[in-house]
Amino acid sequence: QVQLVESGGGLVQAGGSLRLSCAASGIIFSINDMGWYRQAPGKQRELVATITRGGTTNYADSVKGRFAISRDNAKNTVYLQMNSLKPEDTGVYYCNADLNTVGIGWYRDWGQGTQVTVSS
Repeated sequence: QVQLVESGGGLVQAGGSLRLSCAASGIIFSINDMGWYRQAPGKQRELVATITRGGTTNYADSVKGRFAISRDNAKNTVYLQMNSLKPEDTGVYYCNADLNTVGIGWYRDWGQGTQVTVSS
């Protein structure tokens, strides 16, 4: 059984930084795209950033220049470095991965989420 486990969330003041990690574990043959989404209270889940296996990245306009997504393919892990945080960055951050596993083939899995709170 595959699991995505996020870590690194917490409470930080505006202007501060946090680094999120998401590690995929289990029998995994391959992982293609990985990404981070977030959901603020009362709002829909929204894209933050994605990264392909080859390292091509894509960001939401609201985080460009402040956030950086990266991955370590050998560790099946994706990271999100968040700098110059703003109160509007507050929310639950979820990672996802398009992966290939035994008995299922390709599908998109999600982590359980990690809370990020930015105080003003």
